[in-house]
Amino acid sequence: MQTVTVTADRLQAIQALKEVPLDQLQWVIDNSELVFWPQGEMIMKTGDPLKGMFIVLEGRIRVYMIQHNEMVDITYLEPGSISGYLPFSRAIKVNANAKVIQDVTLLRLPMEKFREMVGRNFELTQALVHIMTTRVRDFTSLQQQNEKMMALGKLSAGLAHELNNPAAAIVRGAESLKKHLQLEPESFKKVIAIQMGEQEIDRVVVMVRNILERTDKPHLTLMERTEKEDELRDWLEEQDVENSADLAETFVDYAFKCEDLEDFINHMPRQHLSPVLNWVNTNLVTERMVKDIQESSQRISDLVKSIKNFTHMDQGKGKESVDIHTGIRNTLIMLNYRFRKGNIELVEEYDLTLPPIMAMVGELNQVWTNLIDNALDAMEEKGKGKLIIRTGRDQEFVKVTITDDGPGIPAEVQSQIFDPFFTTKDIGKGTGLGLDVVNRIVRQQHHGSVKMQSVPGCTSFIVCFPIKG
Repeated sequence: MQTVTVTADRLQAIQALKEVPLDQLQWVIDNSELVFWPQGEMIMKTGDPLKGMFIVLEGRIRVYMIQHNEMVDITYLEPGSISGYLPFSRAIKVNANAKVIQDVTLLRLPMEKFREMVGRNFELTQALVHIMTTRVRDFTSLQQQNEKMMALGKLSAGLAHELNNPAAAIVRGAESLKKHLQLEPESFKKVIAIQMGEQEIDRVVVMVRNILERTDKPHLTLMERTEKEDELRDWLEEQDVENSADLAETFVDYAFKCEDLEDFINHMPRQHLSPVLNWVNTNLVTERMVKDIQESSQRISDLVKSIKNFTHMDQGKGKESVDIHTGIRNTLIMLNYRFRKGNIELVEEYDLTLPPIMAMVGELNQVWTNLIDNALDAMEEKGKGKLIIRTGRDQEFVKVTITDDGPGIPAEVQSQIFDPFFTTKDIGKGTGLGLDVVNRIVRQQHHGSVKMQSVPGCTSFIVCFPIKG
């Protein structure tokens, strides 16, 4: 290791310390130690206790965080950088990782010297406090951006999953419909050969329409459906109707009974029964495929509408009169995949007589997203759970309570739950800003309140918004 000479003039050449008198900088040198770290060494790890302030004299350090098993760069410390513990900071532990990427020499001032430094070196303390406030501002901005990107990532994953199912159904339905229509000429040839009068044809059309218009179609269990299919197939086979198995499967979907099929015999020559029923089946299958495509398309349309309402992309940023339930429901649609994935039962107990409130819709949706997402995270470990969302009126406030049956929040940390950067999640799984965002939106922007009650097996967040804004 080469010898490094540190002088007060050298420290004063650092931009952040240029206004600090030389005698105060000499005090730093006299009370500090030189530390050398080779390339590849970890200077700090998240959770380590802070050992003091350090000034980088030579080399380069990478500062980063681990989020979702990936390294997220915060900054790079070059010669002249000042980091570590700073005056009046409440932090006692490291909240990031620091790795040497080029041999480093540091000047380190131990924490036990800070009381003396603050008492006798005003300009030095002032400069270091300025560095701390700048660092907090930059780190907060980075974490808020990470929080937004994490939330966006979760919503994107959910939307991709939700959109994939109806989109795949449309593709399958269109392909099946295409193949089905290719079989139409053969069916048409058999039907066109039938010699039936106009009145007989009208009777068949009316019979089919009456069956399709039935509103009392029962919901069948698998066993009940199988029994009805067998019954219809046996009847069709007795009448020498072609494709009896396929026809039975379709006719059960439309609540056909053997009595309905008997009516067909009574209104047409028996030799025409097979081509007529196959023609009916062809039309019913076509209708079913079109209906499936229509429902899947509507599902995509509803999702896009929910996205638009959730992000509030077509509105201004001011407060407006809104129904509290609209944002909650849109948020649940966005996070629906997580309920299925986590085997979570959702219980909604809404007071639909509640008046609208004056609120910023986009910010309100951030509140529901953070609270519901946190609840789902809490229940994730046990592989199942119950989430209860209640709304009601509390005097001049609308009250929303979100309750999960997860493990609860330890009593010793409950007072810190709304503090910026505090999180009970594993390293890399949270930024510690979600509840800070909730608190800021509810209290500062909407003059409401947010409280938490937690015991093992029951954690509730109670959010109140003034009805009159």
